Amino acid sequence: MTSDGLVGRSRSAPDEPTPPAAADAFLGDPAGNAAYEDAIDRARDCLVDSFATADGPYAGTDHETLRERIDELTVFPDEGDPLAAVLETVGEDVLADSVRVHDPGCVAHLHCPPAIPALAAELLLSGTNQSLDSFDQAPAASVLEEHVVDACCDLFDYPAGADGVFTGGGTESNFLGLLLARDWYCRTRFDRDVQTAGLPPEATDLRLCCSAAAHFTAEQAAHHLGLGEDAVVTVPTDDERRIDLEALDETLARLESEGRHPFALVGTAGTTDFGSIDPLEEMADRAAERDLWFHVDAAYGGACAISDRLRPKLAGIDRADSIGVDFHKLFYQPIGCGAFLLRDGDRYRFLERNATYLNPERDDAAGVPNLVSKSTRTTRRFDALKPFVTFNALGRTGVADCVEYVCDLADAVAADIRAEPALELCCEPALSAVVFRYRPDRSDAAARAAGADERPEPVSTAALDRVNRAIRDELLADGEVVLARTEIDGTAALKLTLLNPKTTRWDLREALQAVIDYGETIERDRGTIDSA
Repeated sequence: MTSDGLVGRSRSAPDEPTPPAAADAFLGDPAGNAAYEDAIDRARDCLVDSFATADGPYAGTDHETLRERIDELTVFPDEGDPLAAVLETVGEDVLADSVRVHDPGCVAHLHCPPAIPALAAELLLSGTNQSLDSFDQAPAASVLEEHVVDACCDLFDYPAGADGVFTGGGTESNFLGLLLARDWYCRTRFDRDVQTAGLPPEATDLRLCCSAAAHFTAEQAAHHLGLGEDAVVTVPTDDERRIDLEALDETLARLESEGRHPFALVGTAGTTDFGSIDPLEEMADRAAERDLWFHVDAAYGGACAISDRLRPKLAGIDRADSIGVDFHKLFYQPIGCGAFLLRDGDRYRFLERNATYLNPERDDAAGVPNLVSKSTRTTRRFDALKPFVTFNALGRTGVADCVEYVCDLADAVAADIRAEPALELCCEPALSAVVFRYRPDRSDAAARAAGADERPEPVSTAALDRVNRAIRDELLADGEVVLARTEIDGTAALKLTLLNPKTTRWDLREALQAVIDYGETIERDRGTIDSA
């Protein structure tokens, strides 16, 4: 270009905008790169000092105190402070009062400690900030996501032609599965293109079936799909908290006799409370007999696929039309990281769309990756990098060892609960969740109160409910153990959700002893549970 062109113009023209001083806070030149290295060092020190080395699973601060303190923090100051000062505030006011998912006493939810290789990958994907909605925004990332999805399809024994996409987790994956199920059914049964023409008149009779223990996102998806939560028909569970097949047959027959249109059957591979896995093979048979879409919510239990020993628990999952699996549960990835897998990738046609500035049709013809047409989101992070790095760093065996260990640990702690008179095991573990109760009528305090020759009187259901809720709340307030709470037939129960491969049986025995100690303290403080 000549000196009269753009490049030849002076760099110091008076009308040229000057980059602001804040531009030094970005990568891309020596000053920005040096600032990045310093920032990462400081953030690492903040995380270790304020979070990773703190004692216990939680500081115990209540929500009102947190709100009062955090309300004093400025969100939009006129002038910024040095990063060191900002991170010090974050460490003191945020990280110090965060739940420490790596602590053995953090056993409440399906909320895993992330593996260190995944944390390294998080740094890389955040720093590169690739956007998975078009190839020219994320070239290598788009291709790697396709590659990881293909490997996941192989992991679940899907046939050639299967496809999928990374999601933010089970909620999104379940919604995607039921969205495609609805549109596929309306096209094949009513010759209706829902994407362009909307729902057909018959939509008021569309129904989807799942167990009474299925995740609430089945109902949420029905709401978001315009079917309403009443479109979800729940089926009772058996003694193992799995969908009852006889009841399922009766439900499907009744719906058909009423002129309803069951279009999807949802199986659960790992219920939130009990980790129960529905009989997927038998459910696949019923879906095939009635030409229903079979979706499996394997957000929790899908990790069994990586273990040769646990894999048989998922028998029949390869027959599902779609699968949702979370990597941020038993695959040890930072939130959020899940995947939606589709047995017949051609069925993405019910979702696809083209935008000229992102994924024009000519790119489809040329085979350019088109991930935006597989997702309900446009902008997406490069989350596929996290499991890719983790699996390559730990190996399939390494990850499988962690999954098997926490499942074995659940069996071991269940045995400890059965052996302790003051505790009641509510269900045999199916994966790594253990549901139990403190029983005031079986405790040492109750026995002493009743006398050596008398059996304590059974407490009422209301009293049982009150004491177990109180135990959980007081353990959290003291920051000693973070337990989950749930209900069984309307009565409170406690839950250990075991994901941490560093948690030991001894750690859990200490947690159980804390439950007993708090329960007996509550008994003494209240005189008797029933009179509380």
